Amino acid sequence: MSRPFLTVAILAGGAASRLGGRDKGLEPVDGTPLIARARAYCERAVARGREIDFLIVANRHLDAYSRYGRVRSDATDGFRGPLAGVASALEGAAADCVLTLPVDCPAPPEDLATRLLAAFGAHDALVAHDGERRQPLFALYRSMLANSALAAAARGQGVREWQDTIGAVEVDFADRRQQFHNLNTPEEFAAYADAVRQRD
Repeated sequence: MSRPFLTVAILAGGAASRLGGRDKGLEPVDGTPLIARARAYCERAVARGREIDFLIVANRHLDAYSRYGRVRSDATDGFRGPLAGVASALEGAAADCVLTLPVDCPAPPEDLATRLLAAFGAHDALVAHDGERRQPLFALYRSMLANSALAAAARGQGVREWQDTIGAVEVDFADRRQQFHNLNTPEEFAAYADAVRQRD
């Protein structure tokens, strides 16, 4: 079997406190769970006929997530934040490069992976910037950073702070700013579902 050119890790391990504790990745938008939308996005916009390693980092409902791909849990216990998920993804990657995406973004830029990979070069980490602020969970890493991420997560560092430590380079996505929108509350889920139905 050939080695996948990229591991795509969907970060779905959050506590979803603003959603009443419900598991965001399994919440439907217009009838389709966010994790299913993420899988379809990766096949359409990232894989494009190439072999990818699709990985889901989740801390609950692992059996439900396993219907969509390979599943791992956070590198630390107790919902310690997204860096624990990033660390787990890097540690468990089947490819040398790892693209991370949050499960609660229903429509990431279609050219996200293409633009990050094109800018990768000799860098060890790249992260999207939407023109106003960094989007730390939309990032591309070399999997050799696993130990660094694990140590930082154990110290309680956040993703942004760790990215600064490792010298992550920002890539301009100001022309795609609206596509980094994420869903956190029941109202946001309902509004997005209404917008999808209106487009269709």
